[in-house]
Amino acid sequence: MSSNTTHSEHTFKLSIPDADLDLLRTKLALARFPDEIDGAGWDYGVPLADMKRLVAHWRDAFDWRAVEAAVNQLPMFTRDIVIEGFGTLNLHYVHQKSEVKNAIPLLFVHGWPGHFLEVRKLLPLLTAGSADHPSFHVVAVGLPGFGFSEAPKKPGFAGRQYAEVLNTLMLSLGYDEYVYQGGDWGHILGAHVAAQCGHKHLKAWHSNTPLSVKPTLFSEPLAFVRSLLPQGRWTREGLEASAQFARKGCGYLIEQATKPQTVGYSLADSPVGLLAWIYEKLALWTDKYPWTDDEVLEWVSIYWFSRAGPAASVRIYYEMTGGYSKDAMHMLKDAKWTSVPLGLSYFPAELFRLPKSWGHTLGKVVFQSVHEKGGHFSAHEQPDALAGDLWKMFGKGGPAYGAVSGKNGYA
Repeated sequence: MSSNTTHSEHTFKLSIPDADLDLLRTKLALARFPDEIDGAGWDYGVPLADMKRLVAHWRDAFDWRAVEAAVNQLPMFTRDIVIEGFGTLNLHYVHQKSEVKNAIPLLFVHGWPGHFLEVRKLLPLLTAGSADHPSFHVVAVGLPGFGFSEAPKKPGFAGRQYAEVLNTLMLSLGYDEYVYQGGDWGHILGAHVAAQCGHKHLKAWHSNTPLSVKPTLFSEPLAFVRSLLPQGRWTREGLEASAQFARKGCGYLIEQATKPQTVGYSLADSPVGLLAWIYEKLALWTDKYPWTDDEVLEWVSIYWFSRAGPAASVRIYYEMTGGYSKDAMHMLKDAKWTSVPLGLSYFPAELFRLPKSWGHTLGKVVFQSVHEKGGHFSAHEQPDALAGDLWKMFGKGGPAYGAVSGKNGYA
């Protein structure tokens, strides 16, 4: 893929107007809560007690200015990128360079309901110089329509366009070759970047959300034969958990993939509605992670104060699925298999826990790891484990060592 026009980089500092903060507090003060079935717990959704506590804290005690000051410590930038058929999009991103001259350029891509701050705990780990592990120059982009990146204005912004904007960003930063790490949509978009930019620019990629399709006799004969053999406990339990999530956990996905504008009115106008919609996922998609109220509210506030508004972020489901004419598994088929080296990390509380043999339908798997703790947001929940996998994959003796020409990650 050739590079499209990019414009100059500008430093970015977050500064939400006082009027926006006042409006948020007013809306929170006027919140009207629903009733609740006795003893409902989490069976019907987010418990009322949790919501009342979080809303009160958001209204009366949460210090957005302190959050803002902390976020502004990150090296953040914006840049205009021209995408064929969609004009110019202004992207927001973190670009944390290592002091190691030969550090490996790495693009970190989040999903929904994530955002660029998911990378924060990884930054000191991945950019540190050491004789024991490689170091990385880390670029953590806000996907178009998320956080402080501009949203597309036209329909049809899907896999090809996301791959184009991500690759063009890395080229504009001077990284003609780079590696990639992603989860959730970052996983699916990684498959598209590999299909469109693999080998020439993308040299290897890693996913912590190893969604894959069931192998067939013709697509992956060896993996298909393995799938016919008796399954171990890990695989059986994973398939059962995946089926359970498909039955009871995907309502949000169907709504966002079919009628994103409808749910968007609530997300854009009601901070309580937005909080409930996202907090449910933070609580249920992690491996008993001990969220503090401030952590939850910081996470949700990034959506509330986002450049295009929180409704823009859910349109990725509609565009990537064609209005739910195809599911996530079929989106991976669209990206096609590539021989770009691929690493996969399996965390026990991931939403879909599919057999490791299925991962070979994604690409040339050179690294796999299975962890005892962690869920969907592994960069936030288990940053040491995720960084450790990247060190093993790209470090000396690892299967992707030296993937980027002249940049092995060591001093």
